[in-house]
Amino acid sequence: MDTKTKVLETLKNSESPLKGGEIAEITGIEKKEVDKAIKVLKTEGLIESPKRCFYSAK
Repeated sequence: MDTKTKVLETLKNSESPLKGGEIAEITGIEKKEVDKAIKVLKTEGLIESPKRCFYSAK
């Protein structure tokens, strides 16, 4: 499973929005890689940011 998919699955399984650092902690992926995946997922419209630095799946 690639980083982007792991990040999206983590957000889908979360009850509340998560920060990039929290996603990195849960998945065990480096925060730098998580941030790249978040940027791509936002561009693709699969996730949203309900408040600054927090992310959730649409």
